[in-house]
Amino acid sequence: MSVRIKICGITSIDNAQAAIEAGADALGFMFYEPSPRCVAPEQAAAIIAELPAHVAKVGVFVDADEATIRNTATSAGLDTLQFHGNESPDFCTQFELRTIKAFRVKDRESLGQLTDYRTDAWLLDSYVQGVPGGTGERFNWDLAVEANRLGRPILLAGGLTPDNAGEAVDQVAPFGLDVSSGVEAAPGRKDAAKMATLIASAKGNSAADGLWTGY
Repeated sequence: MSVRIKICGITSIDNAQAAIEAGADALGFMFYEPSPRCVAPEQAAAIIAELPAHVAKVGVFVDADEATIRNTATSAGLDTLQFHGNESPDFCTQFELRTIKAFRVKDRESLGQLTDYRTDAWLLDSYVQGVPGGTGERFNWDLAVEANRLGRPILLAGGLTPDNAGEAVDQVAPFGLDVSSGVEAAPGRKDAAKMATLIASAKGNSAADGLWTGY
């Protein structure tokens, strides 16, 4: 089964359709106001209403409260929640939707908290002080290889581009790649050619299976 690809920071239906045409298995919608890729729930809902059923609709939250997350998930039509802040293990597992917990990997000690979280998947991103994610920086992928042995599907993020996506898959063998700035023409605006090149490279030019299920 080929690696899954999540294109994060979708802000328009054009970008969403281009990502799907390129073979994306999941799209991420940012609900964190400081981000240049932030969208309102009604904006996300308008895009999600046009998406095929097989594409996962992931909402990205940073230390939002439970009510906000539940209301946003319902109004936007999300099927997966991704937590990028300091959310506790119990907080992350109280929701009925699929869940992903993101971790900012600085060193081997960063992996110590992973097994506390019984979410459906773990996302490994680069540690940059004061930035919760979307840094465009790459971390030591040897640590991701270690995390891959801990019993949960791994989504690899941080500094992924069309030039290194194939290398990332070969080295880490993750469940999926989570890509944002590496396929952008500008913050919040995706580049269709970059998305197509990255996804083809990551999937080894094989056809996408179109499934996000399995974790």
